[in-house]
Amino acid sequence: MTATEYVILVDNHNQEMGHAEKLVAHQKNLLHRAFSVFIFRNHPQQLLLQQRAFDKYHSAGLWTNTCCSHPRPGESIIAAGERRLYEELGVKTPLNDLGWFHYNAYFENALSENEIDHVLIGEIPSDVTIYPNPAEIHTYRWVTLEELQQEISLYPHHFTPWLSQALEMVIKKSAVSVIEK
Repeated sequence: MTATEYVILVDNHNQEMGHAEKLVAHQKNLLHRAFSVFIFRNHPQQLLLQQRAFDKYHSAGLWTNTCCSHPRPGESIIAAGERRLYEELGVKTPLNDLGWFHYNAYFENALSENEIDHVLIGEIPSDVTIYPNPAEIHTYRWVTLEELQQEISLYPHHFTPWLSQALEMVIKKSAVSVIEK
């Protein structure tokens, strides 16, 4: 984190309660709004995963969904997801909100995540070029949902704590069939 960023504090029903500095929210385990983006491509249908940069303040070097972050105060979830997708990967595409779930995870460095996490989904053509931001992403790769589920079951410690729950929502909501043409 470079400049001071703020997150939207919420209650258990995702109702806005105020704002806090991002780092303070993670130090004090404050419930706040977040999002996880899942970008698919067809032929074959695959999900874009990223490996988080090794100098991230938590979950460094772990594999996760396409991108994830927090909306800024006054910013919609969709606008925030589209902004971060471009900032992290250089990709522009419309996103749809599948819904949200709550998760709480604690990290070895005394930080935590206590988030209402919106799951956003989108699709890009197979020929779109990805431009990963090295401050955010170490590397990326494409996987099928079946490959990802198998890897998570074999090596759960290689993945972020929110990925399994977010992926479950993608699968339950039949999101993959929704984006197929």
